[in-house]
Amino acid sequence: MSFASLGLQPELLSAVASRGYTEPTPIQSGAIPLIFAGHDLLAGAQTGTGKTAAFALPIVQCLGAQIPKEKRRRPRALVLVPTRELAAQVSDEMNSFARRLSLRSTMIYGGVTIQAQIERLHRGVDIVVATPGRLLDHAERGTVDLSRVEVLVLDEADRMLDLGFIDDIMRVAEYLPPGRQTLLFSATYSRKIRELADELLHEPHRIEVARRTVAAEGVTQAVYGVERSRKREMLSLMIRQGGWNQVLVFARTRYGADKLTEELLLDGIRAAAIHSNKSQSIRTRTLAEFKKGEWRVLVATDVAARGLDIEGLPHVVNYDLPQVPEDYVHRIGRTGRAGERGEALSLVSPEEKPLLAAIEKLLGQAVPRRELAAFPAVAPRRSVRVKEQKESAKAGRSGKKPGKPAKQARSEKAPAAAGAPAKRKKPVAERPLPKTGRRGRRS
Repeated sequence: MSFASLGLQPELLSAVASRGYTEPTPIQSGAIPLIFAGHDLLAGAQTGTGKTAAFALPIVQCLGAQIPKEKRRRPRALVLVPTRELAAQVSDEMNSFARRLSLRSTMIYGGVTIQAQIERLHRGVDIVVATPGRLLDHAERGTVDLSRVEVLVLDEADRMLDLGFIDDIMRVAEYLPPGRQTLLFSATYSRKIRELADELLHEPHRIEVARRTVAAEGVTQAVYGVERSRKREMLSLMIRQGGWNQVLVFARTRYGADKLTEELLLDGIRAAAIHSNKSQSIRTRTLAEFKKGEWRVLVATDVAARGLDIEGLPHVVNYDLPQVPEDYVHRIGRTGRAGERGEALSLVSPEEKPLLAAIEKLLGQAVPRRELAAFPAVAPRRSVRVKEQKESAKAGRSGKKPGKPAKQARSEKAPAAAGAPAKRKKPVAERPLPKTGRRGRRS
């Protein structure tokens, strides 16, 4: 099957070719005809399956067929996403298609000044890509009119629910017209997702693409056992020995990401961190610098990394294993994209073995174990290292090899040197008799 067989216009076929797409993915070939037909859609698809183009292409073509003549256009398509990074990624792909048909698209998210977004909305747009919270701010301020939205897309709906956006989504839906087309994309079908679909979708068609429970064929997975306190030391060694110039490292918390970044910088490794505590401008600039090679290591949390698309990324390291097994699949999916080769390595401490077991259960297979010959999984005790250092220093002074010194018998006496006067022993004072009282008087 080709993109032309899906009924796309020549302008969009040209845009598809310019982005390097040769043939539609399963989610694209299944979703595009249904969206053209106007059906609501419940689609199971993970990141990296081409789902953005699956809804962007038909939406752009349908909106481009009837461009309003009014100067100030109101949004006719709305895409809700969980994070700012994913909003930027989806908006970039949407813009690459929309401009071919003279459509205007913009993105709305928190962490940046709201005034610039108000000005763009005032000039008029056809498509809005937004995070729920900031869009709700605009709706309540009256700076965006959602009454003409024809298509609503919930992208990575499971992640939005995990982040607690369910109430915001339902409040946004109150501003939308009832006759709209709704498309819901989710990697999993939990009870909450089914309840959300029942609430927002009308007689939806269902598509489920085979879940990517394993990485692409070009991705090599491996686990390194290591004590928690020595993870940073092992990571630095791997980066130096391997000559890695670009590696994405996942930490569990924002504090952990900042701390690891500081330690890598002290090791002389250029590193930067992105997480939800950093402003959007800093996150965008840091990501751009990492893609250019200005940073050797990018340390990220799961929320900040959602939607990251780094072309040709060779290495991904799980510094901390994720609490949710599905997030492991998402993480390793950052490498080995578009047929490239890559490595996905995990540093696992003894405390994280239950998390590893849950991941392997999801994958349906064990992740291969590896060891660094110069880096034992268990460090020798401090007392042993100190003893070895003392013996080494002593051997360096005497010129002898370090070893266990032989004990000299107490009865042995070292022979005196010839002609040396004999040493005179100091008299030993007699111990005084203990004082005795009435009770201690000897009989």
